[in-house]
Amino acid sequence: MSNVHTTYDEHRHCISVKEPLGNKVVMDCPYTGKDEAFSPIDLVESALGGCMLISMGSVAMRHGFNLADTRIDVGIKLKNQPNMHLSSIDVVITMPSDFSAAERVELEQAAESCPIKHSFADDIPIYVRYVYPQ
Repeated sequence: MSNVHTTYDEHRHCISVKEPLGNKVVMDCPYTGKDEAFSPIDLVESALGGCMLISMGSVAMRHGFNLADTRIDVGIKLKNQPNMHLSSIDVVITMPSDFSAAERVELEQAAESCPIKHSFADDIPIYVRYVYPQ
């Protein structure tokens, strides 16, 4: 069983707690809540971006690349029919420094191998764009 548990507080808010550390993530409904915290969709976007960065970070550490200030922006599009669900995901990875062609291939392959990226249904396209300095 997971070491993360989520509890609903009856005000369209949830709190997830990671044990044994007690770290918390507060969630809010983006449509009917107070919009004071991350929504579940925000957390999916954060999880995908974080997974891709951490995957790239493993390669960076192994080869001594500097990924400091690398930024990933994730946007999820939703469909309402027949039920609300994810329809596509856009990812933009902005690299703060330039890398050689070979280094780019390694970093991009690492990002593409993120397990969360491969956990979405096949009918949810994920469009990834890499932006390097000119």
